[in-house]
Amino acid sequence: MPKKQMLHLEMRWKIAQQLEHRWWRNYLKGKDPAAYLEWKQDYWLHFLDRCGIEMPTNKAQVLDAGCGPAGIYSVLDRHNVVAIDPLLEAYDKLDHFERRQYPWVRFITSTIEDFQIPQTFDWVFCLNAINHVVDIHRGYDRLVEALKPNGTLIMSIDAHNYRFPKWLFRSLPLDALHPHQYTLDEYKNVLVSRGLQIERIELIKEERIFNYYAIVAKRNA
Repeated sequence: MPKKQMLHLEMRWKIAQQLEHRWWRNYLKGKDPAAYLEWKQDYWLHFLDRCGIEMPTNKAQVLDAGCGPAGIYSVLDRHNVVAIDPLLEAYDKLDHFERRQYPWVRFITSTIEDFQIPQTFDWVFCLNAINHVVDIHRGYDRLVEALKPNGTLIMSIDAHNYRFPKWLFRSLPLDALHPHQYTLDEYKNVLVSRGLQIERIELIKEERIFNYYAIVAKRNA
């Protein structure tokens, strides 16, 4: 990637991270922590069911990449989970995030691109996170490298429905929280080009400009 383009993306990413922290702080303000966590856990269980994901009964190795303060790790207590996010220290200051509530999770402060993979994983979740990174292609590489052969990647993304809004959002900072703007086909093609097989695409939420999808893909043996 040209140096000028990378510097531009890094600047947009730093702004996006500041806005992300502020968004969570404002969003959680006034919400009862226990009630919010219960709601979020119900959301994740419904998400897994809707995507046709049935987690194994035995302990699996799971990565929650870009986990946020209430990620899918919260409902994976039967498994060994690594959860990464560059804003974990900021989330520590929120009443709604207590690391000690999740003894099955190893939390690591890291971006997806710079994650030093301690092992490979049976399951990798990257939910509403890949378009928050600086270098999206390096981020994809790290997610695929983190998968075991026959491992499964579940990714959720906001995907553009039309070309012109995508061009506009790329040209102007209309969506400062998300430095990257792509269509569903572009997200799919990047995974396929890295040797993953798309098993399922689920439309989670339909909107005028963006649709919110979950993509389930498997790494070939």
